[in-house]
Amino acid sequence: MTIYRKNANWLWAGLTTLGLLGVLYFGWQLHQLRALNQQIQSGVVIKQGGSPALQKFTAAYDQGLHGDYKHAVQTYGQALELSPPASELPHIHFNIGNNLFLSGLVRTVNEDGTFQDEARYAFTQAKIAYEQSLRLQPDDKAAKFNLALLHSVMARGMQGASKEQSHMELSNLPIGLP
Repeated sequence: MTIYRKNANWLWAGLTTLGLLGVLYFGWQLHQLRALNQQIQSGVVIKQGGSPALQKFTAAYDQGLHGDYKHAVQTYGQALELSPPASELPHIHFNIGNNLFLSGLVRTVNEDGTFQDEARYAFTQAKIAYEQSLRLQPDDKAAKFNLALLHSVMARGMQGASKEQSHMELSNLPIGLP
């Protein structure tokens, strides 16, 4: 009976020690994540201490904050190539959409009030990025709002430029009577 109690005590002591080590390990991880989140919120570009995808994400976020939308979209694309966790994919696509949307808004408008071709292209790509974000995370209210806002902007200024039919050719034959 005493051997049974000794063995049971050793078993419980071992399990308690293992549990305390697990609590300490997860506490240390939580501390590191909080420090990393604080760096991201303060606008510091993560160069060490995070995954390569996180480093690209923070670099792209910083580029977008400084108005370098084209490079931000490229850096977000590089972050996607690094296979980030599935939980981060909707956020990356959402931020790609935001940068493309802002890029389209800073483009100038034509004399007739329609958007230039670069703005149309940026808006179309932003729409695709928002839709991809919503496919991955359907309940994202910010992505839904931005997509609705994008649709309202696109509806107002997305008329195509008028093209003269007299200069169009089908294969090598000019249009009209010979």
